[in-house]
Amino acid sequence: MKDQVERASRWIYRGVWAVLVRWFRVPEKPPTLPTPPGEEAVSFRPAEGFLRYLKLKFWIVLTLVDGAVLVGWIVVTAALPWLGVILALPALVIAVFPDILAYIAIHLRYDTTWYVITRRSLRIRRGIWIIHETTITFENIQNITVMQGPIERFFGIANVVVETAGGGGRVKEQHGGQIVSGHTGLMEGVSNAAEIRDLILRHVRQTQTGGLGDEMEHAARPAPAAAWTAAHLALLREIRDAAHALGTSST
Repeated sequence: MKDQVERASRWIYRGVWAVLVRWFRVPEKPPTLPTPPGEEAVSFRPAEGFLRYLKLKFWIVLTLVDGAVLVGWIVVTAALPWLGVILALPALVIAVFPDILAYIAIHLRYDTTWYVITRRSLRIRRGIWIIHETTITFENIQNITVMQGPIERFFGIANVVVETAGGGGRVKEQHGGQIVSGHTGLMEGVSNAAEIRDLILRHVRQTQTGGLGDEMEHAARPAPAAAWTAAHLALLREIRDAAHALGTSST
């Protein structure tokens, strides 16, 4: 049953995806960010484990729904067999049709999610009917967190949460159980979360300490004078006494 639903959903999805791309002008390629000559942006989607993670959640919910529909149909059929025969086809449609819609929705969510990283900024895109694009410059980042629940750990994925200045702002939206504010970027379902975090941290350090004149300022600034030692003080006393003796002899 599940394999048949998968095959039917996959066939329908290919047609639906083509129609939606054409109707809603969904970008098929990742978003772009301005980069200097010779520098390339890193673009990637969530890991395949994220797709399996989403399917697991939907199958759990839909199994409960399908089970409730089946139990209801059995109860009705046991009480009124003629009504059960009439409701057999509608019950089957109610049980199978949401599964197909869920499969399509999961793939649409996966296929329209993109992450782009350059040396100076990060861009996150998700959505099909309403496309959300969040661009975060590294010089404004205050904190980067890797979050991973037990189910995500099983699928080998994690979420990277990037917080910027003003991260305590009002809640804007919620994705996958993660609350995302207007000052937060969420990279869901990546398999190399630690590497992405370290990459962003390196760019943050380079951006916040480079290109702003800090190195030149520190280089031009003279080194602080060393502390006065006893030898320095003795030499100053000798110079003072010699100057005093010269002054006295001249008078």
